[in-house]
Amino acid sequence: MTDLVIEDAKIVDGTGAPWFRGAVGVTDHEISEIYRNTDPDIDATTVNADGRVVCPGFIDTHSHSDIELFDNPTLAPKVRQGITTEILGQDGFSMAPMYREGGAEEWSKQLGALAGQTDIAWSWGSVGDYLDAVEESGVAPNAALLVGHGTVRFNVLGMDSRDPTDEELEEMADLVTEALEDGAAGFSTGLIYTPCTYAGTHEVQELAARLGSYGRPFVAHIRSEGRWIWNAFDEFIDIGAEEGIPLHLSHFKMGGPEQHGKVNRATSLIEAARERGVDFTAEQYPYTAGSTMLSAVLPPWVHAAGPKGTLEYLTDDDARERIRQDITEWRITGWENIGALSGWDNVVIANVESEENTEVEGASIAEIANDRDTEPVDVVCELLVEEELSVSITLHMLDENDVQEIFSYERVCVGTDGLFGGKPHPRVYGTYPRILGTYVREKNLLTLEEAIRKMTSLPARAMGLDHKGVIRPGMDADLIVFDPVQVESRATFENPRRYPKGIDYVLVNGEFAVREGEMTENLPGRAIRK
Repeated sequence: MTDLVIEDAKIVDGTGAPWFRGAVGVTDHEISEIYRNTDPDIDATTVNADGRVVCPGFIDTHSHSDIELFDNPTLAPKVRQGITTEILGQDGFSMAPMYREGGAEEWSKQLGALAGQTDIAWSWGSVGDYLDAVEESGVAPNAALLVGHGTVRFNVLGMDSRDPTDEELEEMADLVTEALEDGAAGFSTGLIYTPCTYAGTHEVQELAARLGSYGRPFVAHIRSEGRWIWNAFDEFIDIGAEEGIPLHLSHFKMGGPEQHGKVNRATSLIEAARERGVDFTAEQYPYTAGSTMLSAVLPPWVHAAGPKGTLEYLTDDDARERIRQDITEWRITGWENIGALSGWDNVVIANVESEENTEVEGASIAEIANDRDTEPVDVVCELLVEEELSVSITLHMLDENDVQEIFSYERVCVGTDGLFGGKPHPRVYGTYPRILGTYVREKNLLTLEEAIRKMTSLPARAMGLDHKGVIRPGMDADLIVFDPVQVESRATFENPRRYPKGIDYVLVNGEFAVREGEMTENLPGRAIRK
């Protein structure tokens, strides 16, 4: 018996095929029927779409909600924009496995600006334990987890800046296999972030090779998106070709003026890789600014002794001078020097933990330096010490023409890469509505059907989510109803905490997470185990 019918709908099924008028039936968390009749005579609860679009729920292929979902399980900023599935464990940073003694506390401090702080006890050890904790806590969207390179390295080596021994590398690889057996959706790395950046290609490849028998993706923030981007592409593609594993490029971008206008060169490399037999996809956010931890502007050696050691370096005059010279003189070959790459005028504080420093949220490092009559590097060091490393930033370093060209490329899907708290990047609240309102309706960059494919079936295919991303009988009932004439993002860099317009209903596993434009407080999401 059908439980729910969404009638009088313009159905965009997620495949890229043209829309058609009809109705969608839902039974027991699944899509049960597709009707060509817009008003089927069915004894069920009905929602009249009144000609609005019905499409699959959006899949956030790059989420940092790993800890946020415990404190705010509705994840309203995500769900209100139509996101029904989150892919966690990005950039090499998963919250599990965690077996190192005292590791949870140290890891949470290391990642505080990225994942947020919580008072909830880390009750898990394995990936399976973490996914159990997610389900026990309850969450509105579905959640899948990538096992992080940095996490497995931290379990075995801590924050040491060295190559592992053969035995240590085997131990790390076994942790990857254990995580995959526990249901991890893939393996991620973030090769600009410590401790991942300490790894050579051999280490990365040995760990990624464990994906081979599972067919799950290797998801990478590659070693550079700016000055060294072409070497980084080569490293990533060669691993995929030699190991025969699917690759997924995180937040595809051309960082810094030196690389602006070179999207075609990058997409040509991707097409050449696919000709070599490499299954290559990517994702992107539709903004000219990124967001990350302020500590990421520091040279890698500063992090090698863990959070406590980092704070000691930041208060040492000699170490601070070395930091200054490494940044201003680009003294470390291959290091993604994002502070110098962006320019301190373009590095903006997004979030701090203390009330004492909230006035700097929304200000650039250059502005703060001017107000304090000091140097930008000193501002960075002082803020990180005052906030015990928990500072996140927005980086304005991309070109809008590049952003649009990348989004038009057929292999690219969508992710928010959103960090919560303070004055966040507007992508936390507005990524998907911005695409629908700005890139589809206003700029006519893509058809509605192609844009929705990039937000639904393409990410489902890239992440191996076989029951999501398409409106078909038997698929999970993750569905959205939105008005294509009204939908738009209202989040801006000045006022980022604003919910979108035009997204009226969001169903997760057949239950309403959003009804008539408002959160329901239902928590119908599931932890996805592969």
